[in-house]
Amino acid sequence: MRIAIISDIHSNLQALETALSLIDGMSVTEIVCLGDIVGYGGNPNECVDLVRQRATRCVIGNHDAAALDTTRSWYFTKDGRTAIDWTHKVLTEENSNYLSSLPFRVDAEQFTLVHANPAEPEAWAYVRTLQEASLQFSRFESPLCFIGHTHIPSVCGEDLKTFQVRKEVRALVNVGSVGQPRDHNPQLSFGLLDTDAWTYENIRADYDIRAAADSILDNGLPHPLARRLYNGV
Repeated sequence: MRIAIISDIHSNLQALETALSLIDGMSVTEIVCLGDIVGYGGNPNECVDLVRQRATRCVIGNHDAAALDTTRSWYFTKDGRTAIDWTHKVLTEENSNYLSSLPFRVDAEQFTLVHANPAEPEAWAYVRTLQEASLQFSRFESPLCFIGHTHIPSVCGEDLKTFQVRKEVRALVNVGSVGQPRDHNPQLSFGLLDTDAWTYENIRADYDIRAAADSILDNGLPHPLARRLYNGV
């Protein structure tokens, strides 16, 4: 079985559509989503619509939660708060209800899904270092735990010295960001797991960044949110 794992779309319709087009050519059995469908970008409703249609399982991200209750955006940057306030206003009732229905965590036999981390999925703490990663493994039982939130793809084994998915080593896997990569590579990012071969691949691809940036500007959102897409930061 081949499973595509998408995360941190951030209302970037152009990146999401490109990712789904690629996935459609990969003989994928299931698409799962790690949250932050909205925030920053100019097409929140279109992105939620697509995730609702295509993802069989999805967890809530901190931007999704803030779009429902803007008081949760107090720690966002000024531009991030501006975008989330706008998103809150334009989300349809149907899409707000969908985001409200999402759990913080999904546990399956072969993997765990959370947005930020499995130790405290409601707290949105980042996992950026080996020390932070080491604290996570006691908080999930499956072979793999998929996360997003940092927008930087990575694999960290439980032994803290294995940095690719291997059958014999449990791993924490960050799939990166579909809509706003932050590893200085502007290409969209998502994960592809083959549960039969037990292989994992981080997929990177170009998409129409200019159209995504124009959507941000056309909706009156802050210019830095558009500029950063070109630089992957």
